Amino acid sequence: MPASTPYRIKSIKEAYLLSGSQDKPHHPLIGMIDLKGMRNDSGIDAVIVDFYAVSLKRGCDKLLYGQQKYDFDEGVMGFLAPGQILRGEDGKVPGNLEGWMLLIHPDFLWNTALAKKIKQYDYFGYHANEALFLSDKEEGMINTIIDNIKNEYQANIDKFSQDVIIAQLDLLFTYGQRFYERQFITRKISNNRVLERLEAWLENYYNDDAMTSKGLPSVQSLADALHLSKKYLGSLLKQLTGMTTQQHIHEKLIEKAKEKLSGSGATVSEIAYELGFEHSQSFNKFFKAKTKQTPLEFREKFN
Repeated sequence: MPASTPYRIKSIKEAYLLSGSQDKPHHPLIGMIDLKGMRNDSGIDAVIVDFYAVSLKRGCDKLLYGQQKYDFDEGVMGFLAPGQILRGEDGKVPGNLEGWMLLIHPDFLWNTALAKKIKQYDYFGYHANEALFLSDKEEGMINTIIDNIKNEYQANIDKFSQDVIIAQLDLLFTYGQRFYERQFITRKISNNRVLERLEAWLENYYNDDAMTSKGLPSVQSLADALHLSKKYLGSLLKQLTGMTTQQHIHEKLIEKAKEKLSGSGATVSEIAYELGFEHSQSFNKFFKAKTKQTPLEFREKFN
């Protein structure tokens, strides 16, 4: 099989087999793999999983999610949703890799509140370089939850087993959200740099003479320019500024529109075209929705 062709893993049992784990899954829909015992002698260097995967890794320098390299020595937590690609660089699993990977098939969550709630956690769509860096205390808290889950599914299954595990998973994901929001706050310098780069990119975009042919910027194009996932950028901006990425794009657009309306002799139609609108009516509607006045009313009031 070509190294560039991802292999789809459809079951928890198959994941255990491919990982080289000496353990066998105790449950068909949930399991945990010790990363220290992983090997890769199958010739497969990339996989697509049909389940959720939550991991805590140490000492990894050759693992990639999508096209992003994952470099770290301390405990780092990652979240993988069904359909995402897990890739080992050069088809190898690092020899110094330690930690665990919790595997949860969507069927395990079926008919529970968590089945819907899990889709609200944006970190399942983050890139690898947007992983969660844990303090020793946080790592201890996460490992306690993981031990509870492992002990429960390895015990004799009864009618309470799923409810207990679901409760622990809910707690795990809630802590993930909490720790990510802490990370947004504690990494102020790097996050402020993201805001500076965002502002500079939007400024350059709206000042580009070719904007009339490019049209309005999209959330995806902005995220790509900042080398971030859409979801991570959205979460970061919401935490730092209280606004969505789209709102930032619109705020900058209104700022440029006001500059042109107050300092240019161009008509409203010409300004609309310069800002990437195909029709002046669309620009008028957009401007009024954001400022509670039409472009002409703004211009007259300003003058």
